[in-house]
Amino acid sequence: MDSEKPNRPSFSPRSRWAIGFDMMLRTLLVVAVVVMANFIGTLFFHRFYLSSQTRVQLSSRTLSVLDSLTNKINVTLYYDTSDPFYPTIVALLNEYRSASKNISVRTVDYIRDAGDAGLVKEKYKLNSTEDKDLIIFDAGNGHVKIVPGDGLVQSTLVEVPNPKEREFRKKPVSFSGEMTFTSMLLALQNPQPLKAYFLQGHGEGSLDDKGNFGYSTFATTLAQSYVAITNLELAGSQEIPMDCNLLIIAGPQKPLADSELQKISDYLSQGGRLLALLDFNSIQQPSGLETVLARWGVNVAADYVKDPGQDVVVSHFGQHPITNPLQQYLLQMIYPRPIAKINWRNPPANTPTVSELFYSSPNAKLAVDSTEPPHSYPLAVAVEQKPAAGVVNPRGTTRIVVIGDSYFLGNYYIRGGANNDFLGYAANWLLDRPALLAGIGPRPVTEYRLLMTHAQQREVRWLLLGALPGGVLLLGGLVWLVRRK
Repeated sequence: MDSEKPNRPSFSPRSRWAIGFDMMLRTLLVVAVVVMANFIGTLFFHRFYLSSQTRVQLSSRTLSVLDSLTNKINVTLYYDTSDPFYPTIVALLNEYRSASKNISVRTVDYIRDAGDAGLVKEKYKLNSTEDKDLIIFDAGNGHVKIVPGDGLVQSTLVEVPNPKEREFRKKPVSFSGEMTFTSMLLALQNPQPLKAYFLQGHGEGSLDDKGNFGYSTFATTLAQSYVAITNLELAGSQEIPMDCNLLIIAGPQKPLADSELQKISDYLSQGGRLLALLDFNSIQQPSGLETVLARWGVNVAADYVKDPGQDVVVSHFGQHPITNPLQQYLLQMIYPRPIAKINWRNPPANTPTVSELFYSSPNAKLAVDSTEPPHSYPLAVAVEQKPAAGVVNPRGTTRIVVIGDSYFLGNYYIRGGANNDFLGYAANWLLDRPALLAGIGPRPVTEYRLLMTHAQQREVRWLLLGALPGGVLLLGGLVWLVRRK
């Protein structure tokens, strides 16, 4: 019987030690390279992006606001992390945190983190059923600002292909997170908000009304820009308060008394700020504001504009700080009145500067004067008049924005197009807050959708669930047969 040779080890102990030492040395070198790369990155931080959808660059205005922060601000995302826009909000807030050491960010998922969510609700007095998807800015000492997440995304209705019936869905078109977040930081640095007064007593909408034609969302939008809004009636001896930074007249349905019109006229002469929303309901029964506004170079036509259908879609904007950030967006309006500047032949001294803000489509027609051929009508103007030389106005520079529609800023239409953004820009221009105008605007949302018929979906389903796994099994079987032979 032949003697068998004993099995010899593949590697000698010396070889095994050499291989082990080499692997350990390589691992240490890789770790050292990673540590050095991170250290260098902290000294020379430049972020790059692999996708346009994840690219977030803060505006110069926001960076200047962040540089001015002196107090710590803790930002809590009380959010459902499965929300489609949660990653966008987190990416933006991470840029704020990277730009300022005084910003900290954390997330509490109220669906998955019940314990932490309960603590947040208790601390900030949140309602368990209504308060959700919030961004909470806390500067300490009770200085807290809360932003609802659903107000950051502007959407429009688009039709979905459906052969059986008309179907629509909400399509996101813009994201105004930076403008809102920066305004919250400004609010936390200032002890008192600016004050706006909302005229009542003539059939105007209500700030508390959450119906389609109410102005509760209007009030929320101003609150996000750190503007406190209060109702005001000018009947009797009531004057416009001296702390009024902005007077708002939204869709009066009845004429204003002569004494009220005189008070508004005096307020503007003193350097007041006015946002006037007029609509087609006041054509038959003028409010009286038409005469006051004419003295400031504004012509309010006794007619309204019609496009095919009920809505007027605005895509043509003039050059003005209010509308410059909105040049790529749309406004949705309902039967707006033409609002144009008056071209004086012999302008008076210290003539106000009147700028037309946006226009209807070239196909628009007047409803009352049907003989007028279709053309583009101005629908809003902005007025500015600085004090005359040697004159000091108690309220500063007069600024007025007049719009021929009040419904487009009501609860139903304010989410259409860039209506909500327009309100924010108009209010901040009237209040002379350029930090919330220049360089900070809604970011367009690019949406990629793959539309397939049911037959195409069925084919893809069979391909993914049948053909591909089947092909892998067949290839595996062939390999097994070859090796068996």
